[in-house]
Amino acid sequence: MDATMLNSQRRPFSIKLWPPSPNTRKMLVERMTNNLTSKSIFTQRYGVLTQEEAEENARKIEDMAFSTADQHYEKEPDGDGSSAVQLYARECSKLLLEVLKRGPSTNGDRETLTSEEVAAPQETFFDISKGQRAFIEAEEAEEILRPLKEPGNSYTKICFSNRSFGLEAAKVAEPILVSLKGQLKEVDLSDFIAGRPEAEALEVMNIFSAALEGSILKSLNLSNNALGEKGVRAFGALLKSQSCLEELYLMNDGISEEAARAVCELIPSTEKLRVLKFHNNMTGDEGALAISEVVKRSHLLEDFQCSSTRIGSEGGIALSEALENCTLLKRLDLRDNMFGVEAGVALSKSLSKHADLTEVYLSYLNLEDEGAIAIVNALKESAPSLEVLELAGNDITAEAASVISACISAKPHVTKLNLAENELKDEGTIQISKALEEGLDQLKEVDMSTNYIRRAGARHLAQVVIKKPAFKLLNINSNIISDEGIDEVKAIFKKSPDMLGSLDENDPEGGEEDDEESGEGEGSDDELESKLKNLEVSQDE
Repeated sequence: MDATMLNSQRRPFSIKLWPPSPNTRKMLVERMTNNLTSKSIFTQRYGVLTQEEAEENARKIEDMAFSTADQHYEKEPDGDGSSAVQLYARECSKLLLEVLKRGPSTNGDRETLTSEEVAAPQETFFDISKGQRAFIEAEEAEEILRPLKEPGNSYTKICFSNRSFGLEAAKVAEPILVSLKGQLKEVDLSDFIAGRPEAEALEVMNIFSAALEGSILKSLNLSNNALGEKGVRAFGALLKSQSCLEELYLMNDGISEEAARAVCELIPSTEKLRVLKFHNNMTGDEGALAISEVVKRSHLLEDFQCSSTRIGSEGGIALSEALENCTLLKRLDLRDNMFGVEAGVALSKSLSKHADLTEVYLSYLNLEDEGAIAIVNALKESAPSLEVLELAGNDITAEAASVISACISAKPHVTKLNLAENELKDEGTIQISKALEEGLDQLKEVDMSTNYIRRAGARHLAQVVIKKPAFKLLNINSNIISDEGIDEVKAIFKKSPDMLGSLDENDPEGGEEDDEESGEGEGSDDELESKLKNLEVSQDE
């Protein structure tokens, strides 16, 4: 899932194993020092190191192993760190063995792991984003950026995010960036002018743009800078010079209609673009037309996000048609726009061509039953490896449930299903529950909150998901489940209470008024379930 999730949801508690604490690192150094100075098969054969020499080597071994493992962890920050810990241990063992076999120094010049025999891995990622968000001025910039001035450094990726550069700090950075632009591959300048007056911010952006002009970047992140058209054009020199970009991030940048046109104008080539992200801008329909031109030229696009961008039907149709050219798409996120039914139907035609899709985020698009049915029918026939499907907040009713069920039944790799904030009620919920019964062993999360679900629907869904071997979280909050129904669901999850999301906002009396008008009530739950008991989910619908 993306860091830009629109609706934060409860996640299971997890423990991070990396990095190790300073105390753990110190204890490891002491243990290795002991190994180098104690009697063992190796020290009997190769000799025992002095205490001073052993301590020096042990510290060096630990430092090098930590650096290697930390670089590994940077490449998979969403993991729990277990693979980094294993690599850390392996590196320590390997380097310790090398020192043991080398034995103690035989002359006045002690040999440590600083020799070319075991060269420390060179850093490739320079990151100043850690810590609190803060302004950075010239004097601090000189100090912080000093490693980038070292001759022969191997930095290919820089991140200046979370530090607001003033004009004088930008002038310090300018010659450094000029000297590095031949080796840089990834540049992150997100949120690097926060709180600066517009005139100063634009001048800073011009300086950075000119300094990096001509670099051959694979990834460029300019998010969270409130660029607007002026800001986009301030980066014009840099953008125009890029012909090998694989990833471009322009999220939360105030990308208006005019700014979107500037983006389209200033990016000369998107032939290699794989990732394009425009989350949380004010693009609108006219801006979407410009972005559609960029998408249309991006034949290798694998990950496209254009969520929360105020795009209506016209822009949605244009984007949908442009996406027909992106047949390698794996992840699509168009959440929180105003597409409507017509754009939803247009999108369904595009989705039928996307066989590689694994994640589809289409919540809050006003799709209604007609648009949702068109989309899930298209997905049923394509995307065999679909893992995530989100269609929350689209006014979907039980009328669409059978089609959604047929689609889900055809997707054995689904891990997450989000149908929150619709109107599926018990009838739709039980149909979808039945689709989840067979297979889908990788299912981890289901969100059916705010769907007017009562006791029968909640009980049936709970009984199905609790049996899934990989399951982690069911969210059925904000429904109208009776107190008895809540007790039944909790009983089902008695052995795994963490798998059941909060029920604090459930309203057991929420459907009473409707009950009186329709003649339905809690007593009809079992009758409804009985009617649906033998329901078959057809994949041919």
